[in-house]
Amino acid sequence: MKPNDAAIRKRTQIAKANRTMFLWIAVASAIVGAAIVVSIFLTQKLVYTEKVLAAKQETVTRLAQNNDVVDELANEIRVLDTNSDLASAKANEDDQAIQVILDALPSEANSLALGASLQNKLLSGIQGLDLELIQVDPVVGVELITSDVLAPAAEDTAAVSNAISFRVSVKGNDGHFKKALQNIERSIRTIQITSVRIETDSGTPMMTLTGLAFYEPTKSIELRDKVVPK
Repeated sequence: MKPNDAAIRKRTQIAKANRTMFLWIAVASAIVGAAIVVSIFLTQKLVYTEKVLAAKQETVTRLAQNNDVVDELANEIRVLDTNSDLASAKANEDDQAIQVILDALPSEANSLALGASLQNKLLSGIQGLDLELIQVDPVVGVELITSDVLAPAAEDTAAVSNAISFRVSVKGNDGHFKKALQNIERSIRTIQITSVRIETDSGTPMMTLTGLAFYEPTKSIELRDKVVPK
């Protein structure tokens, strides 16, 4: 065998071995890459599944807690039915006592209804009492759009949530003023008088009241679907 033939055969074998090695490396790289991609996908799937299970467990826990307090809440409502003060304040004889509490804290910030109540119920029917002024401020952000012009209407309620501010001026004598305050005190509405000022105007005393009436927005309880973000 000639030396050149042996050298050519060796180079051919080396080239063949290099091609084989390259193919094996390429196949191994593809397998490793696919394994990494599958591992990342499975890890993401596992993490997302854990998030879904955690959200479901939170719902189950909340429902279990709600079920645990149902009997206690029902007992407390039954106890309220035996409260003589609530029974005496019922608007209708057939109403439950808890209805008095619901009426005392309306579910809406209805400033017009508060003004009508002050005028037609709490301050009417007092002989000799003259109503000079009733001002009920709409609730900013609920009944009134907040703006630089309208914002001062909520100054009295800035630090109090779910409150409607009002001001009332009446003319009369001390007996009339006492009766008006007693009517407000006996009101089923939750009312807080923040200031009382009595002054004399042309010989007739005038009492100016400022105060707050409160409401409690309705709470809704419902089951709904929740999408867990990936």
